[in-house]
Amino acid sequence: MSGFDLAGLLAERGGERYDLHARHLNHQLPRMLHAIGFDKVYERGEGAYFWDADGQDYLDMLAGFGVMGLGRHHPVVRQALHDVLDAGLPDLTRFDCQPLPGLLAEKLLAYAPHLDRVFFGNSGTEAVETALKFARCATGRPRILYCTHAFHGLTTGSLSVNGEDGFRDGFAPLLPDTAVEMGDLAALERELARGDVAGFVVEPVQGKGVHPTPPGFLRAAQELLHRHQALLIADEVQTGLGRTGDFFAYQHEEGVEPDLVCVAKALSGGYVPVGATLGKDWIFKKVYSSMDRVLVHSASFGSNAQAMAAGLAVLTVMEDEKIVANARRTGDLLRARLAALTGTYELLHEVRGRGLMIGIEFGRPKSLALRGRWRMLQTARKGLFAQLVVAPLLQRHRILTQVSGDRLEVIKLIPPLIIGEAEVDRFVEAFTAVMDDAHNGGGLMWDFGRTLVMQAVANR
Repeated sequence: MSGFDLAGLLAERGGERYDLHARHLNHQLPRMLHAIGFDKVYERGEGAYFWDADGQDYLDMLAGFGVMGLGRHHPVVRQALHDVLDAGLPDLTRFDCQPLPGLLAEKLLAYAPHLDRVFFGNSGTEAVETALKFARCATGRPRILYCTHAFHGLTTGSLSVNGEDGFRDGFAPLLPDTAVEMGDLAALERELARGDVAGFVVEPVQGKGVHPTPPGFLRAAQELLHRHQALLIADEVQTGLGRTGDFFAYQHEEGVEPDLVCVAKALSGGYVPVGATLGKDWIFKKVYSSMDRVLVHSASFGSNAQAMAAGLAVLTVMEDEKIVANARRTGDLLRARLAALTGTYELLHEVRGRGLMIGIEFGRPKSLALRGRWRMLQTARKGLFAQLVVAPLLQRHRILTQVSGDRLEVIKLIPPLIIGEAEVDRFVEAFTAVMDDAHNGGGLMWDFGRTLVMQAVANR
């Protein structure tokens, strides 16, 4: 009998969490968390909330970067995992066809009826890697186009279509890929005219900065791509499964039918990592063109029973609890209430997004006193004001949010899709209080700003 005792181990060593990370994992993570006051100790999570050791609740407006679409520990998903473990299935034999992958593929494809087949991997970046490989194999061409400021993952292939130099620096050479401005159809056509483009990968709403594609862009891009025998790849890793108020974000634009679609994050139910690449039959048949190539693209843990059970449970909950409609309704309410504040606060520049994927952008104020403080932060490092808002939201109001990207004055809200009016009220009230503090020259907030400025200068 094993002597492993998880509860005992956590009770004995859980207090060392930040020291353990500093010694054995990414040492910059605890350093960063200490610097911005995010070094909390959370004891429990459920739905859209965390609780600390004192029993205080924290509203989660981050959802694990979108993984927790149904919130934490949804009872249906949790029970599905208990059931699949108790079933003792002969999982991952590699030389049989278990039913759960086929059932999950069938259920996923019902939301994209123009697509025919699914490859299951383990993450969003792996779903993108699969799409890049399949596009190159199916077209016989090497080059992939992507948008500036895009984020598609951090493994080598997906990093090649990452639009931010900060992520790419130090990892060259990458794949032969080319960036175009989102919405620039002329630039897209110029690249396609070279005749070597396999596909164009695009987020229907860019995660960095929360920028939806311009109206009509996806359909026009699709027409250009198909005219040049190239493929449209929709990266729905963050935007898919109801996040934007439709099941897939590309469905906001009529007539758009991508050749390949990448999903992950929320499909996991927050438990077992899973990624999926949906595609057209002819593409899969080009990749798996003979029995000799049956394993030409595979994943050791792909299609495992636990991930498949979680995915099936997630899709069932989404249908039963009308999650997509809730994301649309609650997102519209939250976005409207925040947008109404732009006339009140001169530092608040714009509120944008779709469904429960919302960007709050700050900008240069008009009044002299605020301009001076804004300039102080911008001189030290762009993006510090957004961090100045994120910090008191957590420290004073117990709401977890994130800055949308490095050197961006944008906060991104991607809460669990189950939130409702109570959570909207709590966030808007807290955000209003923080904005009042910022515009009234509140000492604590701007004192923290000076601390961030000193840290930014020291890091140069």
